[in-house]
Amino acid sequence: MELTQSIPKKSSLKKEPFPISILSLTVGAFAIGMTEFVIMGLLPNVAQDLNVSIPTAGQLITMYALGVAVGAPILTLLTQRIPQKKLLCLLMVLFILGNVISVVAPTYAVLMVARLITALTHGTFFGVGAVIASNLVQPNKRAGAVSIMMAGLTIANIVGVPLGTFIGQHMGWRSSFGAIAIMGVVALIGIIIFIPQLRQDKPASIKQQISALAKPRLLLYLLIGALGNASLFTVFTYINPLLQEVSGFAEHSVTWILVLFGCGVTIGNILGGKLADWKLMPSILGLYFSVAIILTIFTFTVHSPIAAVLTIFLWGVVSFAVMPGLQVRIMSLAQDAPALASTSSHSAGNLGNASGAFIGGWVITHLAITSLPWVGAILVGLGLILGIACYIVERKEVTV
Repeated sequence: MELTQSIPKKSSLKKEPFPISILSLTVGAFAIGMTEFVIMGLLPNVAQDLNVSIPTAGQLITMYALGVAVGAPILTLLTQRIPQKKLLCLLMVLFILGNVISVVAPTYAVLMVARLITALTHGTFFGVGAVIASNLVQPNKRAGAVSIMMAGLTIANIVGVPLGTFIGQHMGWRSSFGAIAIMGVVALIGIIIFIPQLRQDKPASIKQQISALAKPRLLLYLLIGALGNASLFTVFTYINPLLQEVSGFAEHSVTWILVLFGCGVTIGNILGGKLADWKLMPSILGLYFSVAIILTIFTFTVHSPIAAVLTIFLWGVVSFAVMPGLQVRIMSLAQDAPALASTSSHSAGNLGNASGAFIGGWVITHLAITSLPWVGAILVGLGLILGIACYIVERKEVTV
């Protein structure tokens, strides 16, 4: 399906397979990925400096997720009439401001406000960025373009977060946010220089956009995405104790395993874009099925160090390979509100993240830590069942 916010055919802008302009979105995604996740490795430093407990400092992570989940769709609606390039620039300015405030935050409350400011930019940036990326390429390359942009988020986990944590531990946690602010400036310059002015159709009214988002089938796909993320974070949130207590790895070894997982994530993200451009729904369903199988296998391989590492790598590949295709599918279902739909996809994903962490904690308390993989498999299996049901209905509608 064509998106309503597409470039008119008469536009002089030539659509290349993967224009360099998409890389400026990748840099922005990298910076946002750093600011979201780097705090996890700096909680003790933040807690000590601001005289709060580590659990209290942990609320900086929770509030960020809630800011993305709740605030991003609202901000997208409020900024719908702003041209997309200008909106991206404004978002990056807001992102830089939030990180600069984090650098100088004198109290915990001020730091919390700074985190909420940056959280607001997160979902809207990815929502609008996905629409722009998909409109810069030919229709059969959209998922691949989205995956290139999203690669910034995955690379941030491999390179950015360890680097940011290292900077924070050796130069003070505020230095990490200073480095992120600089990355934001680089992304802003890239957007200004490389992102072209895209012609947009007159945006739909807020009522029309909300109506487009409220379609039952679109809401089902948002739920499918949330279940996939819940499956991921049910296990991933507690991967450190799982590998140490069950697989028998030393703490320093877990760091390198997570780097390997991140490599799998990056490979999966690019591969998933190509698969989705080839066969969209079959690839989404096939990848969800693969995640369910791999997590089921992980229930057994977690007891063997070598097998556990191999399984984790494959899990990283398939878990993130599904995301570009799902993003494009959700945008295509909301022709009157592709940016809002894309943003809502990230909101649903963050709700899935929070739900998965809660479910994982419940599993550890009431079952056992070794139960995490198969519970994760059940969650993604529920998403697979819903996806198959949607696909069957869609196939019948085409043949009627």
